[in-house]
Amino acid sequence: MVSLRTIRLGVKSLAIYPLRSLLTVLGIFIGVASVIWLLAIGEGISIQARKQIADLGAENIIIRSVKPPAEKVADTTGAVPYGLQRSEFDQLIETLPSLAGAVPIRELRRQIRHGHQIVDGRVVGSTPEYADINRLKIYRGRLLTLREDQERINHCVLAADLAERLFPFEDPLGQQIHIDDDHDFYTVVGIVETRAASAGIGGSLDAQEYANDVYIPISTLQAQIGDMVYTRRSGSRDMEIVELNQITLRVAHIDDVEKTADVVGRTLSKAHDRLNDIAMIVPKELLKQAENTRIMFNVFMGLIAAISLLVGGIGIMNIMLATVTERTREIGIRRALGAKKSDVIRQFLTEAILLTTAGGLLGILAGLFCGPSVFAVRLLLEYVAPQTMANLPDVIRNVQPMIRPFSIPLSFGISLIVGVLFGIYPALQAAKMDPIQALRHN
Repeated sequence: MVSLRTIRLGVKSLAIYPLRSLLTVLGIFIGVASVIWLLAIGEGISIQARKQIADLGAENIIIRSVKPPAEKVADTTGAVPYGLQRSEFDQLIETLPSLAGAVPIRELRRQIRHGHQIVDGRVVGSTPEYADINRLKIYRGRLLTLREDQERINHCVLAADLAERLFPFEDPLGQQIHIDDDHDFYTVVGIVETRAASAGIGGSLDAQEYANDVYIPISTLQAQIGDMVYTRRSGSRDMEIVELNQITLRVAHIDDVEKTADVVGRTLSKAHDRLNDIAMIVPKELLKQAENTRIMFNVFMGLIAAISLLVGGIGIMNIMLATVTERTREIGIRRALGAKKSDVIRQFLTEAILLTTAGGLLGILAGLFCGPSVFAVRLLLEYVAPQTMANLPDVIRNVQPMIRPFSIPLSFGISLIVGVLFGIYPALQAAKMDPIQALRHN
């Protein structure tokens, strides 16, 4: 056992060279803080990524229309039909007993007008279940109803940001808006709360922005706007025919998701294999992949931090070997006065552990300030380099570090092990000294 006298003697010995001891402590401090910080930042990024995937719904299967490459389209001079069809939506509903719900979605980029206010927005035609699938919450008024869809009524619900831009000085409820080339007006019956944008998933699902959305019954969109899409680019005009941009299927039991997705893939493959104009996203599978990625990411981050601790350990060995050389005469005197080899080993090992303990505790303290520090750095970068920050992915720009509870005892325990392992060799070197030769050392 290490006595209090041994600890006091170790502190006095280290205090003789305070700068050298401080630099040694700094190596362990950086290593411990790195373990906590890297794992916390990695966990924060992982949580945000998994949340964005979870927002798609673990029980959902998403099928998207994808515009095929020009070389796969036989006639590129006229209107190009591609993607999901309403008949396929009906077929899936009739043939999949595991479904708890299905939502057809049609999306168009249009100019939304009210008086002199004009906003480039997205018109979304769907059924009343769309709000539940996409976790939209009503802010004022109400959501669209099944009757409005069945009777093709010109009612709409606005995103809160769009409502504020179109009606800066008026109450939007009961007012009318105009959608681009459509000559009819749409009466605002509700406003939904602001919803954060969702990230894109590979090349299959684009990032979804909800700030400038107008929601109308899908039957109304079909009757008033139709399936033809005109796109003007540099004087040219492209024409496309798209019946549905997306079909979202909700499975009754999460265990049936993979099996249902397999049936959906086989059902739609015959009609779309040639053009390759649809993509299927299964959030449950993405969540599994995200979890595996999280584990690999944390292991990788942990290895990087462990290297920092290793460097700190090498610093401890270096300082202790130098200390042994400088204190050779002291060791000889102690051995001549009756100190055993074990006493010398214990003394130098105690000093190594004191260094790592001090570095470990300071590293833990710095690690606990990970969140505020990242927030301060983000504010500084937004002020100094706003364009760089704007170009970063949302998952990085908005990351909130989450300290893993196990990282604190883990990093501190590793620092102690490093102190013992890298302090043993110098301690053994000190204990092996011949007392007579040590006394003759100048």
